[in-house]
Parts: sequence; C-alpha cells; structure tokens
Amino acid sequence: MESSSSSSAVGLGSVDPQLQHFIEVETQKQRFQQLVHQMTELCWEKCMDKPGPKLDSRAEGCFVNCIERFIDTSQFILNRLEKTQKSKPVFSESLSD
Repeated sequence: MESSSSSSAVGLGSVDPQLQHFIEVETQKQRFQQLVHQMTELCWEKCMDKPGPKLDSRAEGCFVNCIERFIDTSQFILNRLEKTQKSKPVFSESLSD
C-alpha cells in the first residue's frame, strides 16, 4: 500500500524537496567519483611504467602534472559548456518560434 501512494506522488509530479536535494547531492557524488576514476585510470596508464614498492620521482612528477592538467581541462570544458548554455536559447523556447 505504501508503494502505491509513493508511486502516485511521483506520477503527479510532486517531489519532496528534501528527496530532490538528496538525489541531486548523490548525483554530484557519483559524478565526482566517476571523474576521480577517469583521472586515476588516465594518469596511471600514462605515468606508471612498472609498478614497484615505491613511487620514483619521475612517476610522482608525472602523476602531479597529469592530475593538474586533468583538473584544468575539466574545469575549462565545464566553463565552456556553461557559457554555451547561457548564450543559446532554451530548446523549448526555440521550438515555439
């Protein structure tokens, strides 16, 4: 019986603001985890020739540089997308013309 009341609330489009906020936060966490995973995989492939008991200075420098470039590039792309979204009309508005 509880599932029918919750499904009817979703069907009506009324979403609890706390639940919506929770979902947004969890989605952001998931995106961050994906970003860290991508960064780790990319930098590991690029910088790690042969794994050993210690990280040599060349590999350490490579990791630092790789991570900084990855963050810079990600930030650049996000800023560019944000500018693009602000400069273009909303899709539904362009259809009504």
